[in-house]
Amino acid sequence: MKTIGLLGGMSWESTVTYYRMINEGIKARLGGLHSAKLCLYSVDFDEIEKLQHIGDWDSTAEILSHAASGLEIAGADFLIICTNTMHKVAPQIEQSINIPLLHIADATAEKVISEGIESVGLLGTKFTMEQEFYKGRLETRYGLKVHIPDRADREIVHDIIYNELCLGKIEEGSRDQYLRIIGKLATEGAEAVILGCTEIALLVDQDQTPVPLFDTTRLHAESAVDLALEMR
Repeated sequence: MKTIGLLGGMSWESTVTYYRMINEGIKARLGGLHSAKLCLYSVDFDEIEKLQHIGDWDSTAEILSHAASGLEIAGADFLIICTNTMHKVAPQIEQSINIPLLHIADATAEKVISEGIESVGLLGTKFTMEQEFYKGRLETRYGLKVHIPDRADREIVHDIIYNELCLGKIEEGSRDQYLRIIGKLATEGAEAVILGCTEIALLVDQDQTPVPLFDTTRLHAESAVDLALEMR
């Protein structure tokens, strides 16, 4: 079994989900008392969040590259970044290490395509929805048509992530807003919706909407299990 490097803490609530899902996946595959071999580096998200919102991505890349190097030194065979948004600096992180980085958008897109879906909605932080590092990767590398909410709804999605979900708050009214936005994306042509923030699945799940949902946290964790067991 390979050792997984988890670059987490963004937020720690979703990192806990990664830890649980990966260990559940290893146990399901191997049985008995098996659990995942992993290293975790958890950063201070307050520092990262402030840099995000002033647009200082170079400083976030420096922090995360240092953490990634620490995971490599600690014995990780490959790395996953336990957040969607910070894949914006994935290229800089990859340059700082000599082990593979398993990209969350790739893990998600591969599953979407395997289901025969060509047009998807994308929810996440404003950075993820609006910038090319994520949306563009889905479109250019995988040929997907990507729909995002209008500007007002993007603000709602973003604010709920940072002001509620990253703080562990689950509000019924916010769930209603997300379900409304998901339904709207479907009426605009999305065959399914990607939950492109690792906290969103804490708020909404498939039982609450007829629109197919792709939980990036789960898909990323499953891909990490596959790679750890050399099934990729």
